[in-house]
Amino acid sequence: MKEQIYIPEEFLRKAGVDRRQLAEWERLKLFRPAGHTGDKKPFYSEKNVAEVQYLQKLLELGYEKEEIEKIIRKVGYPQGPEGRDRKKSGKYLTIGNLAEKVGVSARTLKHWEDKGIIEPDMRSEGGFRLYSEAYIHLCHLIQDLQLFGYSLEEIKTISGYFRDFLSLQDHLAAFSKKAVSQKLDAMIHEIDVLFDKMQQLKAGIQRWEDLLKKYRKEVVGLKEKNEKRNNPPKG
Repeated sequence: MKEQIYIPEEFLRKAGVDRRQLAEWERLKLFRPAGHTGDKKPFYSEKNVAEVQYLQKLLELGYEKEEIEKIIRKVGYPQGPEGRDRKKSGKYLTIGNLAEKVGVSARTLKHWEDKGIIEPDMRSEGGFRLYSEAYIHLCHLIQDLQLFGYSLEEIKTISGYFRDFLSLQDHLAAFSKKAVSQKLDAMIHEIDVLFDKMQQLKAGIQRWEDLLKKYRKEVVGLKEKNEKRNNPPKG
């Protein structure tokens, strides 16, 4: 499931705060965005909305700026420690960033998304998407599978296993032991199937390399023979 995020304009509307006040809280280190994209643009989460609303409530109760700083630094926010999810600690890419790094168009990535092959980790109300850096590797794998003749439906199944694996790595405790075992067994089976196909492809590539080397040599030889021929007399 996509995590709800907000780009700056959406966040200001959602949290009901003005840009100047938000910048002041960030300067005082009372508040910070959920993360930044690969091109250093901030994005915000539902947790950020709750944090800002809490700061506003303290202001409404009459607390001064210095008092609010002490409260936040001493006890944090009501929802618990300020530690961020490990999921957000890495660098996240916009669809444009990802397209550039993979060497495809943003339109291609949107097509893969429409087909259910890839799915952004986070998405805003306005459709702004963010992908983890793991998607660079996945998109290269998708390109390879297309070269190997896999259909988009087959690629969707394989990419689903890839995303399941990332989810299990990050949230193993959220799944039952039986469910995890079944998913991992399915992944191992698919890896074995892919490995067998790769071996067949390697053998096929070797045959074609040998064949092309042989015929290239023969073609070059015939070309040299043709160039040594005398020009036929003009009629």
